[in-house]
Amino acid sequence: MNSSTLDLAADYPLLNVFWTTMWFFLWILWFMLLFRVIGDIFRDDDLSGWGKSGWCVFVVILPFLGVFVYLIARGRGMGEREAKRIQKNQEDVQSYIRETAGTTGKADELAKLAELKSSGHLTSAEFEQAKAKVLADA
Repeated sequence: MNSSTLDLAADYPLLNVFWTTMWFFLWILWFMLLFRVIGDIFRDDDLSGWGKSGWCVFVVILPFLGVFVYLIARGRGMGEREAKRIQKNQEDVQSYIRETAGTTGKADELAKLAELKSSGHLTSAEFEQAKAKVLADA
């Protein structure tokens, strides 16, 4: 090789690549944990304003100690609050879907009633009663 070229791979062995990669992922993991704790602080409805500001100051001023103390003190509730939030969001989505997709037009309902009458599942009196009810729900 030419003496003027620099071999970076030879200067940075495989174990150093492994350690650098590990520290990089731990650094990313740390920021994810920090943001999750800060998000949990602000989403908690049971925590007062002073409590939220106290935890935020503690987590920002002493980040490692603050996050670990928060996880020890309120870690179990953190998971429970997240599960409740997910369940509430899922119920809201299901409710929205039911409201949006569940409404049919009067023409559709009358067509279904006519089909039931023609198949013999409804008598003429039942058909007229159901038709009056559908038309009265204006």
